[in-house]
Amino acid sequence: MTAAFCHCADCRRWTGAPVGAFVAFEATALQTDLGPGVSHSPGVARWNCSKCGSPLAATFDYLPGQVYVPIGILDQAAEIAPEHHCHSQSALPWLHIHDGLPHDAGSARERLNAANKDPSE
Repeated sequence: MTAAFCHCADCRRWTGAPVGAFVAFEATALQTDLGPGVSHSPGVARWNCSKCGSPLAATFDYLPGQVYVPIGILDQAAEIAPEHHCHSQSALPWLHIHDGLPHDAGSARERLNAANKDPSE
């Protein structure tokens, strides 16, 4: 659906990286048996591997029908380039990514929800 960098503190803590990079899938396109997610923030559920602890997926109430997966865990990571930055106002002051992509100060929910819309609508 889309791929994005996220600069929010929650994603930094969850991934252990200065910026997270995620790809969105339609929830119906994934077959998983993740069980209930863990939430440290209202409206957010996250799943980690029970064996190694790696981040696996996240859902956000304000992005219905979408599941976000860290790009780095996918075999096709080199083929999936982020298309924009979310929560840019939370970026670490020493991190400078000059890639020409759009930056949203907050969640980019309008842009991300638009990625989930049928183009024929």
